[in-house]
Amino acid sequence: MALPFADQRNATEIAYWNGAGGQRWLARERTNDRLLGPVGERLMERLSPRPGEFVLDIGCGCGASTIALGRQVAPNGHVLGVDVSALLLERARELVPAGLAVEFVLGDASIYPFEAGHADLLFSRFGVMFFADPARAFANIRAGLRPGARVGFACWREPRENPWFMLPLQAAYRHVPRLPEPGPEDPGPFSFASERRVRDILERAGFGAIQFEPVELVFDLAEGRGLDAAVETSLGIGPAGRALEGQPPALRTAAAESIRAALAPYQDGGRLPLRGAIWVVSCTNF
Repeated sequence: MALPFADQRNATEIAYWNGAGGQRWLARERTNDRLLGPVGERLMERLSPRPGEFVLDIGCGCGASTIALGRQVAPNGHVLGVDVSALLLERARELVPAGLAVEFVLGDASIYPFEAGHADLLFSRFGVMFFADPARAFANIRAGLRPGARVGFACWREPRENPWFMLPLQAAYRHVPRLPEPGPEDPGPFSFASERRVRDILERAGFGAIQFEPVELVFDLAEGRGLDAAVETSLGIGPAGRALEGQPPALRTAAAESIRAALAPYQDGGRLPLRGAIWVVSCTNF
């Protein structure tokens, strides 16, 4: 899909989120937002959006975080949600309450022409790890921030610290080829796991007062609904679902059974809690 503003080096991610990835997320939108809700809450606590502020929400998806930000900055503030997925933004526009000063635009934040020096706050829940040239992307976003603006985003730490992602993926690999191994500079869910790399990206983009808060989380993949629901979640969010895209139904069924067996030892009644680990990164536009 052609976006009005897009860096062609991000074409693979843009295609994914306007295709199978976006469709899979949309099918489980409410479940995914509930699962990741604690991440957004932690970012809100760190950034403390205030009434009257103008906020950029990068990688806003179906708009749950954008709407929450809109309520925080009401009645005189404004939130601009930016995403590359037309599918997810269509849903986001459906969900905005009447009268809330929230706007969504389709575009690649790495080159989108933000109004210069305008925003008070940059917020992103897992929306900044997929840029082909992250230093350039952050420099472009920074141009839209006023001096002294606050920045906060969440990103995943190392794969080994996120068994809720990796346990289902390893089970799926019993049936399908491994996903291409990304290089240390390649975009992907774990591309911001290195504190050193992210600090270097932010410094090169011109930010200062950079802080990293390691946050440990527990994700209930079942949401209290048992093992079958946990398997569905594993296939609907994260790399296991991506590894199984386009595979024949019989193979997908076999992989789902292997994921079920891998998750079963962690079941606790209706819950299936697994550990996750993120960075909450904050900095300032000096």
